[in-house]
Amino acid sequence: MFRFPPLGISYIAASLQQAGHEVSLLDCTFLKREEALRQALAVNAEVVGIYCMVTMLDESIWFAKNLRAQDRLLVAGGPLPTCDPAPFLDHFDVVVSGEGEQTMLELVQAHTQHTNLDQVAGIVTRKGGKGELLFSAERPYTKDLDRIPFPARELLPNESYIHYGKKKYGYSITTVMSTRGCPYRCEFCSNVVFGGSYRGRSPRNVVDEVEAVLKLGYDRISFADDVFTMKKARVIQVCHEIQARGLNFNWECLGRVDAMDAATANAMKEAGCTRIFFGIESGNERMLKLMNKKITAEQARQAVTIAHQAGLQVGAFFILCYPGDTDETVLETLHYSTLLPLDYIGLSMPYPLPGTDLYKRTKDRINRNWHPDESPFGSHVLIFDADYSETKMWFGIIKGHIQFQIKKKMGKLAPFLLTLFEKPSDAVFRLLK
Repeated sequence: MFRFPPLGISYIAASLQQAGHEVSLLDCTFLKREEALRQALAVNAEVVGIYCMVTMLDESIWFAKNLRAQDRLLVAGGPLPTCDPAPFLDHFDVVVSGEGEQTMLELVQAHTQHTNLDQVAGIVTRKGGKGELLFSAERPYTKDLDRIPFPARELLPNESYIHYGKKKYGYSITTVMSTRGCPYRCEFCSNVVFGGSYRGRSPRNVVDEVEAVLKLGYDRISFADDVFTMKKARVIQVCHEIQARGLNFNWECLGRVDAMDAATANAMKEAGCTRIFFGIESGNERMLKLMNKKITAEQARQAVTIAHQAGLQVGAFFILCYPGDTDETVLETLHYSTLLPLDYIGLSMPYPLPGTDLYKRTKDRINRNWHPDESPFGSHVLIFDADYSETKMWFGIIKGHIQFQIKKKMGKLAPFLLTLFEKPSDAVFRLLK
């Protein structure tokens, strides 16, 4: 249901344009793949870059096969090629590892000048096109993000996004990324593109982009940072910059529960923030330590309460049936989440994404790729041999959503109805394998 533009390739497109290259950007969000391929072939680009995350492997390779031509350079980039380049180099010429703006600039230059691609830092190729993997020098992260041009939004189907948003939510919304990276190492989190880095843009630069986005006709902004609230002083500076310019728009963001206090929450509310999402993941202290979250359940409760009292809508994400969970820790998490003053809850099963410590711990048990359209219930699909069946995981997810809706909609009857529902559904969960 969440449809946002591909900022990664939009940044790369803008950097190439700034260097004087002719660029086309094909956002497939609203296209059937046959129509997307027809448009891609019509462009007849000399260099083609394709972004891929874990759910896009088959589609990315399908496009590469259909775009293959002897005089065309095929480049794969994004999270999955960065941490697992080998499958892509059977179909692509080059994999870009990590941030792509400067690497793509140098790749295009090397290709057009017919010089050796291996001298470009931050790429992976195959020796002789078919042999062993060759990793070029590691490329350092861009330190000054203000120097990177804003994403090439003029190449995106903005009208389609605006129409979709207004039809789906009653307002149009798009993303802005004000920082890159996260210094934390949660076991399940894939941050392979930005690594353990954390870099922020200046508040003035961020709000300059916000103004440009609003002029395109969008009503709201979703800050796509891994952790928008990482540095509370910077958050307040951004809020002050929004207010100083007299901008009146609503926005939302992701935050960490250990980076939230009343002053920050109130400043965000005054600057137009309407909603914040926290990745809490578990209500059990042992599981939080196993996940390497570096937070406590009490910190999470306090942060949610502070944001709620400031007048923000609060969402939280939880992972159920995580490797190491027991029936009792899962039920503890579900009960804990019901007690929080939340406006939105996200419940999911665990995903061992390539490049994560969870993947290293479970890689011998992974038995299928992640294809969200395979599940009759939604986007969640069990991709490894877990201690819980997919049926039991789905029962926990549905149970959690029912408890949340009872708490949210039943008013004074909620405590009584929750007691009636929780105890028997807890017993059913314990019985399921």
